[in-house]
Amino acid sequence: MKKIALIGLGSMGKNHYRVLKGLSGVQIAALCDVVQQDDYNEPFYTDVDEMLENEELDAALIVVPTFLHKEIALKCLDKGLDIFIEKPVASNVKDALIIEERANELGLKVCVGYIERFNPVVEALKNELIDRDIYSIGITRVGPFPPRIADVGILTDLAVHDIDLIRYITGCEIVKKSIFKSQKINSHHEDNAILSFQLENEIVASITTNWLTPFRKRKIEVATKKGYFEADLMGQDLVEYSEYKTNNSYVIRNCFVKKEEPLVRELKAFLRYLKTGDRSGLSTVQDSIITLEISSYQE
Repeated sequence: MKKIALIGLGSMGKNHYRVLKGLSGVQIAALCDVVQQDDYNEPFYTDVDEMLENEELDAALIVVPTFLHKEIALKCLDKGLDIFIEKPVASNVKDALIIEERANELGLKVCVGYIERFNPVVEALKNELIDRDIYSIGITRVGPFPPRIADVGILTDLAVHDIDLIRYITGCEIVKKSIFKSQKINSHHEDNAILSFQLENEIVASITTNWLTPFRKRKIEVATKKGYFEADLMGQDLVEYSEYKTNNSYVIRNCFVKKEEPLVRELKAFLRYLKTGDRSGLSTVQDSIITLEISSYQE
């Protein structure tokens, strides 16, 4: 039974709490946030240092604003805890490297929460693309501005998901990049961006993301030699269009997707990593550093 502390109980932290309560092999041993807004059965702290001093723990989930990631991660590592950090791993590459170096020095396990890796439609798409020649991949992630976001712009909050997905789905590294961004309604950060990439094997990729659209849309489109795929990340639906003919007809195939909540799958993978060392599917700190390097790129 792994004893885990959950640090940060905002909207995402509460989702982690809900999911952890339904999983076996784990005990939520302590909760921590600056203010206790709800009643919990578990010990609740408003000071991380006090919690780390008083509780016997195996690991911690860090679900606080990005600018606090480095400070809290280092405190947990120094107490000998394995950690799960919600994406991105830190506010910048320098801080991320410090976290990575400390974890390596202490021999502790660290992973970063890129939840879309555990979306069942992403798994289904990856399986469909095995042994296929990928020509291009495009991702759209748009929606209204989320009030919960105050410390980062859209590149750090949303685009990092899709930079990671492009590398994860194709298995190829990004070799060229261009990023175009603007600030339309947000007072402090960019809220509108288009990113263009060239990957290994001459795969081209793009990301369209903004906080200007009145509805949420999450879609991946992949062109291959023998088919064109559309994946709906919210509906978890995957469709292949293939066998184009001269009369403008084509075959439509609805691919099987075993639907499940991505966060459930992600936290199960984290628990497996803690118990066995198998980190299949989980993002490494180095993965997150790569996305931070790309999202902060200036031409």
